[in-house]
Amino acid sequence: MNKHLISVVGPTAIGKTAMAIEIARHYNCEIISADSRQFFKEMSIGTAVPSEAELKAAKHHFIQNISVEEDYSVGDFERDAIEKLKEIYKQNNIAVMAGGSGLYVKAVTEGLDHFPEVDSKIREQLNEELLENGIFGLQQKLQELDPVYYSKVDKENPHRIIRALEVCLQSGKPYSAFRNQQKTPRTFHPIFVGLTSDREVIYDRINQRVDLMMKEGLLEEVKKLYPKRALNALNTVGYKELFQFLEGNFTLEEAVAEIKKNTRRFAKRQLTWFRKQPEIKWFDYQTPAEEIMVYLESKTHG
Repeated sequence: MNKHLISVVGPTAIGKTAMAIEIARHYNCEIISADSRQFFKEMSIGTAVPSEAELKAAKHHFIQNISVEEDYSVGDFERDAIEKLKEIYKQNNIAVMAGGSGLYVKAVTEGLDHFPEVDSKIREQLNEELLENGIFGLQQKLQELDPVYYSKVDKENPHRIIRALEVCLQSGKPYSAFRNQQKTPRTFHPIFVGLTSDREVIYDRINQRVDLMMKEGLLEEVKKLYPKRALNALNTVGYKELFQFLEGNFTLEEAVAEIKKNTRRFAKRQLTWFRKQPEIKWFDYQTPAEEIMVYLESKTHG
């Protein structure tokens, strides 16, 4: 277990990419992106994909590597990321992972429960129901099919609700029946670095980022994707609100305010998820990189 995976986590817009690059340059190693929104080629502005300069500063994997048309689950990512790490570890005992998608980080560092393959038609039907009738009907359906998981799930997260429902409908069994299985042991030691700040600072950074995205052309990006709006990948903050604007349900000002509000909620959920993990060493987002390197050196050589 002399191999390490340094995982940089924290809420959206806190500076994870920049810190991951600093660490990758220090160790002359590569970065695995665990940001599930950055996998898609057609989405760049609204997902805050690393800039050309950032991508040149350190080698990244799983950035804009698939299409929104493709079904790509957290299980697919777990498999692909573990394979990529095996390659990386042939050259270097250290790799970096960055991203705020807690489930995707967990998939790589711990492993996930394995669920049955789901017919894409089931997923499409559930996404259409969400678009037409909102989340309430899906919540009720999940409560009927799997009250155990319903009592634990984030009921405002459509991805989680749909994921559970599609497994229930495909298998005829509750989603909860597939959880907490034996995991495949990892051949590396995970080290977690968390970046955070006061809530006001996080929210202010989010608001500034959304304004910058709009200036950079987020609306134009969303217009191109509008015909594909029913796809699972596009049912996400920054895109769904502007689809609502294009359909005449919001003014542009209202849509931007909704993006900011929903991104702040997302950040709150990210912090709730990560704060339950005692193995994460937290740093203020303005902590000098050198100070974080001292901590990492103690963990990688300790």
